[in-house]
Amino acid sequence: MLPVVSIVGKSKAGKTTLVERLIDELKGRGYRVATIKHIPRDFELAQSGKDSWRHAQSGSDAVVSSSPRKIALIKPVDHDATIDEVLRLIGEDFDIVLTEGFRKGSAPKIEVHRKELKEGLLCPPKELLAIVTDEPLDADVPQFPWGDVSAIASLIEERLIAKRAAEDTVLFINGSPVPLNPFAKQFISSTLMGMVSALRGVGKIRSLEVSVRKKN
Repeated sequence: MLPVVSIVGKSKAGKTTLVERLIDELKGRGYRVATIKHIPRDFELAQSGKDSWRHAQSGSDAVVSSSPRKIALIKPVDHDATIDEVLRLIGEDFDIVLTEGFRKGSAPKIEVHRKELKEGLLCPPKELLAIVTDEPLDADVPQFPWGDVSAIASLIEERLIAKRAAEDTVLFINGSPVPLNPFAKQFISSTLMGMVSALRGVGKIRSLEVSVRKKN
């Protein structure tokens, strides 16, 4: 799975600013960075009257807008998607994913704290990878001042990016990831790679995705 870190904090704490600075710092180190923004309310990407909007209004269950430089998917959902579900849409061509929000998710979190907002932290310290703060806090978690983005990026690099396995195996059933022990990972990976490698015309395999839909 892609390494993920969630930037969390109260409204106006500076989450977006920190994400912007981390993108710049990590890109400067040569990493491919993807971001996910969690919005706790509904939103629309298609503009009223445009072709994609008309497709959706006509009842299409999913609308994809594709150009030579960008692609966008608009798809109704019946629940607030988890980070794992969103990651499946992103693909594997990245080194790190930064999310803004997803406080209730299971990904490692960096909380942004400002003294002026008062009332302490949103998350229990045990859930946090680090805290970015303008005042010292009584929490046994690495704490960084606002200006030390380089050190924050280095922590992400050491704790998350560097630990990503050279080959990872993930199993999704009904859209949800299923925990696998090392034996199951090795068995599934070796079996599928062996089968696919035997197919004619298959070159070097960097990643492999298999989707099986059971007929009713």
